[in-house]
Amino acid sequence: MNQTAALALPVGLKTNHAALAPMGGAGFGLPALGNLDAYISAVHRIPLLTLEEETEFARRLRDDGDLDAARRLVMSHLRVVVGVARQFLGYGLPHADLIQEGNVGLMKAVRRFDPERGVRLVSFALHWIKAEIHEYVLRNWRLVRVATTKAQRKLFFNLRSMKQDSTSLDPGDIDVIARTLDVRHEDVIEMESRLAGRDIPMDNGNDEDGESVSPIAWLKADGSEPTQVLEARARDLLQGEGLLRALDRLDPRSRRIIESRWLVDETEGGASTLHELAAEFGVSAERIRQIEAKALKTMRAELSV
Repeated sequence: MNQTAALALPVGLKTNHAALAPMGGAGFGLPALGNLDAYISAVHRIPLLTLEEETEFARRLRDDGDLDAARRLVMSHLRVVVGVARQFLGYGLPHADLIQEGNVGLMKAVRRFDPERGVRLVSFALHWIKAEIHEYVLRNWRLVRVATTKAQRKLFFNLRSMKQDSTSLDPGDIDVIARTLDVRHEDVIEMESRLAGRDIPMDNGNDEDGESVSPIAWLKADGSEPTQVLEARARDLLQGEGLLRALDRLDPRSRRIIESRWLVDETEGGASTLHELAAEFGVSAERIRQIEAKALKTMRAELSV
């Protein structure tokens, strides 16, 4: 994401979030800033609110839906988001995007903040800011999600910092980490393996010889391609129910001719000739050919339905 575009509206960055619609995201923005450094410098110049001001604005938002009060609360805490986002730079994601997601969490916190609980907004908002950034990191760090359970999330955000170096964990290290984070030894081993791995595209094109060497080339099973499966089912239907239905449309003589000419097992002597069937029914071979052609036409019409 382009940093300049991402920070044009530093608080209402994601105005399409349904959860933020009641706060009128588009009305919270600072003027567009040229780069990330300018944005960070600008938010640090915004004055902090005193306890009395924070309580007053929070009550106005809660009781009257005052969006200007919400704006004052959000703007005074933008610097907090910058600080929290900096803690997640080790995952290789753009700082501007981390700040953007944190700002979304800040707005959610402001909307839910109750000044009567005796807690400052900064303490309450930290949870929402981190939660939003956590979700963003998990969605974008890998193509395949590496942490879905509570234990896996805990390991994902703590294992890297707890490792002494880049080498694999020994049994003693695994035991210490498992006890510290209150997770199973198996979870520690699995998460270390996931973090050490890398994403492999299923289809990465062709090699220099024009032969595909991507995983999709050797993972797929013969005959498992959807169109092949559908074609096989259609063929089986025609050979089974469809063929019987088409034969039922014929009169006994026409059915006998078709079965003798086209549906005879080679091991049973093979198909009858026109002259053999002509002798059986006491008509000419040409008449048998005409009956056969008419019967085939009738069957094709039935099978095409």
